[in-house]
Amino acid sequence: MARPPLEVADILNRHGEAYLACHRLSRGQLKVMGAIRACRTAALGGHVMRCGDCDHPTIAYNSCRNRHCPRCQGAAAKDWLADRQADLLPVAYYHLVFTLPAPIAAIAYPNKAEVYGLLFKAAAETLATIASDPRHLGARIGFTSVLHTWGSAMTHHPHLHIIAPGGGLSPDGARWISCRPGFFLPVRVLSRLFRRLFLEGLATLHAAGRLIFHGDLAALAEADAFAALLAPLRRADWVVYAKR
Repeated sequence: MARPPLEVADILNRHGEAYLACHRLSRGQLKVMGAIRACRTAALGGHVMRCGDCDHPTIAYNSCRNRHCPRCQGAAAKDWLADRQADLLPVAYYHLVFTLPAPIAAIAYPNKAEVYGLLFKAAAETLATIASDPRHLGARIGFTSVLHTWGSAMTHHPHLHIIAPGGGLSPDGARWISCRPGFFLPVRVLSRLFRRLFLEGLATLHAAGRLIFHGDLAALAEADAFAALLAPLRRADWVVYAKR
């Protein structure tokens, strides 16, 4: 595949130092930035490949193998997609999105492992619970979830993309139960259960001292301030999307 005319590494090499002079990055962010800039350059060393016919040597620089690097992960992403396509069933599929409200997204930034883990858990439990309800589908379903932490505007916007087949196995596993044509599960019901499960889980994490707060969020370490933040979120509509 031909190299694109402009890569992320090119942007970082041209403007990275100026950006760092005005912005403070975490150690992890600096590590990623350095890896992308060094990827497939002399900074990481290399190896010599020789043509089997004419013995012409070609120097190939080593890759950084950082999971955030577009150069390294392009092929891996294609392989992953091919594997998922091989798993597809001969049924209609539905695309669902579970999004965290902005106040929760702010908490997630310094608490990525805890909050993103809870996001996966709450969304999965929501889907499994509603799908198993005979009033909706009455089946055991499976799905694939992928976390996105940024939106199309390149701002912090944590949300899950989920792909699910339009149906599932009967409780006894003996037959396939299809959803109604063009309709998977009720979005409003999904949204309300997801909201409750996530907020309950978040409150549990806070009570156990597993969340950290710095800067403008420091006051949220106190139970009363944290409860005050969550109160309006218990009444707000949380964004859940579902479409074939």
